[in-house]
Amino acid sequence: MAVFTLQDLEKRVQARAQATAETSYTRALIDKGVTHCAKKLGEEAVEIAIAAVAEDRGRVVAEAADLLYHLLVVLHARGIALAEVEAALAERTRQSGLDEKAARKGGD
Repeated sequence: MAVFTLQDLEKRVQARAQATAETSYTRALIDKGVTHCAKKLGEEAVEIAIAAVAEDRGRVVAEAADLLYHLLVVLHARGIALAEVEAALAERTRQSGLDEKAARKGGD
């Protein structure tokens, strides 16, 4: 199986965002605005949650791919690079997940 990374997907989203809405689903999403992109991301999050409980492994994998794609579209629409998210994750590894969560306002 060929290696395909989130960085590869980010580059593809960036490239497809430069196409026309007639030829690119990514461009069509972005043209509808951040709110629409965020709504699609939310829909995909719900779909993977349901699949994780009720569907087979293949469906979970497919829904996870959809979720990651839509996340990268939202990030692109907001002008946020995947590297910024990776840096935030790297910063969080400096403490335990429980300590990091407790440090957030309200402990959510």
